[in-house]
Amino acid sequence: SAKRKMAESDYESVLCVKPEVHVYRIPPRATNRGYRAAEWQLDQPAWSGRLRITAKGKMAYIKLEDKISGELFAQAPVEQFPGMAVESVIDSSRYFVICIEDGNGRRAFIGVGFVDRGDAFDFNVALQDHFKWVKQQHEIAKQAQNPDAGPKLDLGFKEGQTIKINIANMKKKDGGAAGTAKPRAAGTGGMNLLPPPPGVKTPLQVPPPAQPLSQPAGGSHTGCLLDFGSPSLELSSSAAADLWGDFANASGSASGHAQQNASWVQF
Repeated sequence: SAKRKMAESDYESVLCVKPEVHVYRIPPRATNRGYRAAEWQLDQPAWSGRLRITAKGKMAYIKLEDKISGELFAQAPVEQFPGMAVESVIDSSRYFVICIEDGNGRRAFIGVGFVDRGDAFDFNVALQDHFKWVKQQHEIAKQAQNPDAGPKLDLGFKEGQTIKINIANMKKKDGGAAGTAKPRAAGTGGMNLLPPPPGVKTPLQVPPPAQPLSQPAGGSHTGCLLDFGSPSLELSSSAAADLWGDFANASGSASGHAQQNASWVQF
């Protein structure tokens, strides 16, 4: 594991590369109000080249290199961000002040400016992401050394604690389903028929014709004849006699047919 940590500390990764930056000589800061890019003579940069941000372990390095040959012009080690090694100016988002070192303990503050505002944003985000990762690694290592030090999640019920479950909707659904069930229509053959689909009109059922009542044998026909009579029609006695005569003839003929039938039976 020691060799692995050593290998990881020797590994250098590239976080950000910007092909064009300008370097400015900056006057000493007289007060603590911050640096102002307007005081740098922006039209006369001291140097122009490429900027590259690398990471090696927990450290980040801002390297100013030649565009063509890649020769190192200056380097600024960054231990934390934001911090003294990198500071933004108070009047622009495209300019920063960085602290460079030559490896012999000498330091100097210079101004760095980006042509594009998006390049300045990427420069800022690359440093933020790296030190955010460093902080996460530190927390993970700390938890691995003391696994019981962190707070434990207790999901148990406290003494006297209760929960309430509302199942009113379930009861309404069950009751509604039982109460709205439609009875099936009974068929003529004792079979249950399904109700018609919605939107279809049910045909009207015409009741069967009433059976005529059978007249008792030997009953009087007078009532039937009187029922068919109209109150507005007055029949004379002779007409009534003719009617009764026709009825008598009809009855007589009927009796004659009966006798003939009887003779046929006897034959």
